[in-house]
Amino acid sequence: MLLKADNSKFKLGILWWFLEPLMWVGVFFVVFNLILDTERKSGDFILFLACGKFAFIWFSKTVLQASGSIVASQGLVSKIDMPKSLWPMSAIQESLYRQSTVYLLLFTILIFFGAYPGAVWLWMIPIALVMYLLIVACGLVGSCLVCILRDFQKLIPLGMTFLLFTSGIFWDVRELKSQEKAELLLTYNPLAFMIDAHRQVLMHKNPPDALHLLAIALVAAAVIFLTISFMRRNSQYLALKVLT
Repeated sequence: MLLKADNSKFKLGILWWFLEPLMWVGVFFVVFNLILDTERKSGDFILFLACGKFAFIWFSKTVLQASGSIVASQGLVSKIDMPKSLWPMSAIQESLYRQSTVYLLLFTILIFFGAYPGAVWLWMIPIALVMYLLIVACGLVGSCLVCILRDFQKLIPLGMTFLLFTSGIFWDVRELKSQEKAELLLTYNPLAFMIDAHRQVLMHKNPPDALHLLAIALVAAAVIFLTISFMRRNSQYLALKVLT
C-alpha cells in the first residue's frame, strides 16, 4: 500500500525505480568520461558506474528515509505505543523491494555490455545480505539520532555526500597511488568495501574478501541488536523527543 501511494505521486510511477539510477549513471558518465576525458573505455566505465551508483543509491536513499521515518510519523507516534524500530524497518523493507528490481536492471546492463554471469556471481547473495545488514544498522542508528536531536536531519545528508566522494563511486579505490590509503579506505569504510565487492564479483569475476565481509556483517548485526535494545528500553523517551 505504501509503495502504491508513493508511486501515485509521480506520473511515471514505478518507472522511476529504474530511471533514477540510470540517470545518475548517465550524469556521471558525461562528466567523468566525456567532459573530463578519463582513459576508461566507455562500456567498461558504464558498468563501473552502474555497479557503484546502484549500490550507493540503495544505501543512501534508504538510510535517509529510515532516519527521518519516526519524526515523519509523529502523529502516529503520539497516539500508538508501538516499537519505534517499526518505522525505520518499514522504510528499509520498502526500499529492499525496490532494490530487488533494480538489481535485475543492473544484471541486464552487465549482460548487454558483455559481462556474462558465472558461478562467482553467486557471491552476490552474501554481498546483498551484508549490504542489507549495513543499511539496517545505519538506518536504525540514524532514526535514533534524529529523534534525539533534530539537527541530525541536516547532518546525515551531508554525511551521504561525504560517502559519495570517499567510497569510490566514480573512481576506483584500487587505483589510488598510495596502496596504504587504498587499504585503509577499504578497511575502515565499509561502504567502499561493499561497492568494490560488487565490482570485483560482477565485472572481474573475483570473489570478495570473505573474512572482511563477515566482519562487516557481525559488526552490523551487533549495532542492530544494540540499537533495537536501546529503542525498546527508551521507547517513551524517544516518543517525547519526537513530540517536543
